[in-house]
Parts: sequence; C-alpha cells; structure tokens
Amino acid sequence: MTSNSKSVPRAAAKRDQVRAHLVDIIERSGPGTSLTAERDLAAELGVSRPTLRAAIEDLIRSGLLVRQHGRGTFTAPHKVTQEMTGTTTNALAVPPAEGDWTSRVVVFATAPAGPSRAARLGLDPQDPVLRVVRVRYVDGEPMSIERLELPAERVEGLTAGDMESGNFYHLLRDRFGVTVMDAVQTVEPTVANPEQADLLDCSVYAPLLQIERVTRDTTGSTVEHAQSVYRGDRYRITSKLRFDADSG
Repeated sequence: MTSNSKSVPRAAAKRDQVRAHLVDIIERSGPGTSLTAERDLAAELGVSRPTLRAAIEDLIRSGLLVRQHGRGTFTAPHKVTQEMTGTTTNALAVPPAEGDWTSRVVVFATAPAGPSRAARLGLDPQDPVLRVVRVRYVDGEPMSIERLELPAERVEGLTAGDMESGNFYHLLRDRFGVTVMDAVQTVEPTVANPEQADLLDCSVYAPLLQIERVTRDTTGSTVEHAQSVYRGDRYRITSKLRFDADSG
C-alpha cells in the first residue's frame, strides 16, 4: 500500500519534469516545428513512452502542441491575429485580419426564414433567407467555419463564387449598396465536434473560439447573422483599451 502511494507522486513528478522539458523545446523552436520521434525522445529523457505520451497529450490539450495524423507532433503554428481597436465612439474598429484569406463554400441555399431566423434578421417568416456555410482558409490552411444568414432580397444575384475570395463587406457596399455600420458580437470557448474537426483538419475536442455576430447597416437594418468557429491554436483576438475616469 505504501509502495503504491509513493509510486503515484513519483510518476506525476516525472511527467511534470518531462512536460517542463517539452515546454523548453517549444519555446526554443519556431511555430510548426516537428518534435523528435517519441522513441528517441523517451530514450533521451530516460523515461517510458507512456510517461512521455502523457506529457505530450497534456500539451496538446493546452494548445502548445498539435498532432497531425500520419505526420507526427509539432509545435503550435503561428497564430493569425485579429486586432480590435477602440474608437472615439467607444465602439470597436475592426481592421482586416492578417494573412491571405480565401474560402470554400459548402452550403449555399435560399429558403423561407421561418420564425427564429425572421426574429434574428427582422424579417417576416415567409421572407427568403440565404444560408451560406463556408470554410475559411488563411495562406491555404483551414482557419474557420462560417455560417451566414442573409436577407436574400438584399443580396439578389450573389453567387457562391462571390464568397470564395475578397472582402464580403466591401462586396455588400460596392455591388448591393449595403454599408455595414456596427455589430453585436460575442466570443466564447468551445471544442471541435467530429464534423468541425474534419473541415478544419484538427482533432476532435481541439479548442475552438466560437463567435456569434449580428451586423447592422447605416439604416439600422440587420444585414447578417453569423456564427463562426475558429481554430484556437491558430487564431487570437487582441484589443486596445482606452480608460477614463469612470473605468473600473
């Protein structure tokens, strides 16, 4: 009994030592660097492969390492940054995210709004709504899955091909005369389900950022309802805050 109770803390301590060593490797390596093969790394550290794997799995859950099936384990890739900056109106200005963004449309269909979509978009239930689901890529790597609901009559003539490249809000303004003004957006953590993992080329239960947004134009009408998930290992949002005498 005493022997077993001592072996558990020893194993945990050994795993923590291995984890600390791996973190040091991650900090010294560039994004997307391949780890040494498990057999060689275990021999180098003088630990069993199960102990090494436990430490690696812990770092995968933390987002510091990523496993690519058939290729091996890598340090987390460079994160694309979306910056939010404060303005004089206390809203947030949204500059373009870095990188070359393209999209692959997987759903493009129009149907009556129905009660719930009508309420979100300020429409009547029988009004047509365009549903678009697209996988978004940055520099050729899958970054997010975006689900859009748009009042179909405001974007008549829009095609799936229009959604594969370029800036969507610029398209709304230049072709359809719709100028977006503001939005209410929420961000919360979630994890990938099997469908999302397949589209984003990540593991099931990998960390994701879930973003929901309702966007309005200069007349106050709702332009879109968007629900998106972004890879937590590839995407981050930074904000610049401005404080005044009433800030808490």
